[in-house]
Amino acid sequence: MLALRLARGAHPLVLTRRLLVAAAAAGVGFLLLCTLGYAVGHPERSSASVLRLLWCALPLAATVQFAVAVARTDPSTRPRPGLSAIGLGPARLTAIAAASTAVACTLGSMVALLFYLHLRGDITGLPFDGAAAELLAADQPIPLAAALTLLAVLPVTAATAAGLALRPRPAPAEPEGAEKPMPSGLPWGVALIAVGLAVETYAGQGGGGDGLPLPGRFDGNPVGVLAGWVLTACGLAMAGPGITHGCGRLLQAVRPGATRLLAGRVLTDEARRIGRPLGVVSAVFSCGLAAASLHGAGSGAFGPLTGLGAVLILACTTATLMTAALESRQSRAHITEALLRIGAPPTVLRSAAWMRAGVLLAVFLPLTWIVAELAALPLRG
Repeated sequence: MLALRLARGAHPLVLTRRLLVAAAAAGVGFLLLCTLGYAVGHPERSSASVLRLLWCALPLAATVQFAVAVARTDPSTRPRPGLSAIGLGPARLTAIAAASTAVACTLGSMVALLFYLHLRGDITGLPFDGAAAELLAADQPIPLAAALTLLAVLPVTAATAAGLALRPRPAPAEPEGAEKPMPSGLPWGVALIAVGLAVETYAGQGGGGDGLPLPGRFDGNPVGVLAGWVLTACGLAMAGPGITHGCGRLLQAVRPGATRLLAGRVLTDEARRIGRPLGVVSAVFSCGLAAASLHGAGSGAFGPLTGLGAVLILACTTATLMTAALESRQSRAHITEALLRIGAPPTVLRSAAWMRAGVLLAVFLPLTWIVAELAALPLRG
């Protein structure tokens, strides 16, 4: 009840972010229900149904990541003086954040269920009654228990992830102001990228094999190639913080001025917070570019449900990156105020922000394109 009261009195931008989480949850719920409908309508294709369900794990993971990022930036769950005296300590605020996340995801799941039943023709009286009855196996009854179980996966997972991400932790041992060390995931990320590209090359040269049936018509690639893509994407995501930290060190190299020094220091300090979602976005776009270059936008390889899953992944990962940037800005608000109080020109702060964005784009855009070209190369010709 307290989580609902805090949500009702929240700032409009906070409510907008929560509604975006609910919208993403509705998309994931609809994909899960479509997978259930396919399994009910095609009982002889159980393996294909399982693989379609596994495909839904990617947009589900992207939505969970977005929900956790929104929970981290929620001002109502931020510790403030005096809250512990009324029983709202860090543990209680963490529980409120998890409950708010569960409420938003549950709202989206219920919308997905109503929309799914409406398109099947089970709910009438609205436009597009039964518009997708054949696609959604309207001639077969949907097991309600299975549908509710699938719809409960996202709220439970997102609430658990938010609780773990926001749980109270002991203060770090580093003194404030010291430069943070480079994240340790860069070598492992590079190794995963190399292994993924090797797996793709081996699978592509080994013949077509059985295609992996996904929602829609994107089923012409061997399973090994798709496994290689997953490894490559995981490698990019793991290497993101290290690459971001390296960009910050590069800006501070060779007698930096005040603007370069400020921009580079922020990147090294926020490498983990910004680098993880940035690496995920780079991985998602590299896979999308590779798939688009192989199959083409108008070749009919992407069915409607495949397109919905891809849109969800792209939208959620991009929104997570933007939310992480907002969280980074909030965490250094006191430093910005201190710089302004001692007379730092606002133009220097704006120039440092543009410099950070520019160097990240200059590094990650070519990297994304190169990885996409190498991922698609084994299947060409």
